[in-house]
Amino acid sequence: MSIQELLSRLHENASVPLAQARGADPRIYCSPEIAEMEQARIFRRDWVCPGLAAEISDIGDYMTFSIAGDPVFCIRDRSGAIRTYSNICQHRMMQLLQGEGRVSRIVCPYHAWSYDLDGRLAGAPYMEASEGFNRDDICLPEIRTEVCQGWIYVTLNPDAEPIHRLLEPLSTVVSRYGMEHYVPVLKEEHIWQTNWKLLCENFMESYHLPVAHKATVGAWLELDDSGFPPEVYQDFTYQTFTKSKDATYGVAHPNNTRLDGKWRQTSVMPSVFPSHMYVLAPDHLWYLTLRPRGIGEVDVRFGVAIAPEVDAALSDPAERKVWLKELVKFFEHVNNEDRFVVEGIFAGAQSSLSRSGPLSWLEREIHDFQKYLARRLRSD
Repeated sequence: MSIQELLSRLHENASVPLAQARGADPRIYCSPEIAEMEQARIFRRDWVCPGLAAEISDIGDYMTFSIAGDPVFCIRDRSGAIRTYSNICQHRMMQLLQGEGRVSRIVCPYHAWSYDLDGRLAGAPYMEASEGFNRDDICLPEIRTEVCQGWIYVTLNPDAEPIHRLLEPLSTVVSRYGMEHYVPVLKEEHIWQTNWKLLCENFMESYHLPVAHKATVGAWLELDDSGFPPEVYQDFTYQTFTKSKDATYGVAHPNNTRLDGKWRQTSVMPSVFPSHMYVLAPDHLWYLTLRPRGIGEVDVRFGVAIAPEVDAALSDPAERKVWLKELVKFFEHVNNEDRFVVEGIFAGAQSSLSRSGPLSWLEREIHDFQKYLARRLRSD
């Protein structure tokens, strides 16, 4: 089957009602040509999320990331704004920063060229004999950046519509939680052996939760109570679900004054296309943001934050340490359950015997994702 035939099949499946829809053709996850198209038409055009703004809360705090293979870093400048720059020195192309941390200047580990927090070249040793060299002419390329509902979003596309405008209907739903005030407690990096789309699709749907997550989050859910937005949005989708009052995680703390009624037990699970997903609960949130490495590997950034009243209640250092240890253990268990599933699906997708079956109503978000992919991957 040619790539155009594969994309036509994707478009046809995305166009039918959910009750008639099927999972995507397995070849959509295994094609190097599709992966190249995704880099050009998705990851170099749309907004992607490096993480929470609260994870770089002080001046000079930074985190590194990549967009379609281009290394960048986000940093809080001296005015308190978050800005994003190319993570490549303008001298000999050395990567400047690794991981995350705090700096007063960005110093290249190769020749010690240094840049201020606004990206301007601040120092360049032994360059006085170079004709025409002017330090004021050199600045790190800046990447377009927005903060929306506490999340950092970046894009290489100067013409992309502002992310806050694209996500306005979603912001109406999640703003009641005040997640921009949640306190980060964990961030990890992993590489999973799967296709990024399979990981996205797995995160989006709750159909698998009572089975794949029966030892963790699946024990607290009533699938019949799942809710979806009344319309299909082009840039995101979401689901709501309610947890039982005796759930260990996912219900409002007694000191939570923001949420009333059912919202004190309700979680929202948004997927911001292409690759930012999170579960927003009254007491915590956890997220994944993905960067594909070809067809069969994906960089996974995983983070957890807790609601401010939960953080305030953990004033005793010993109690806090024990509580956070149990929280981290729980969500790492959840991640391991998901990893087993999505790596297994990718192995299955490569089989000549693999077929895609009909979607459940609980997989509504997968159908929304198919619509997004069909739009982005169609021929211009």
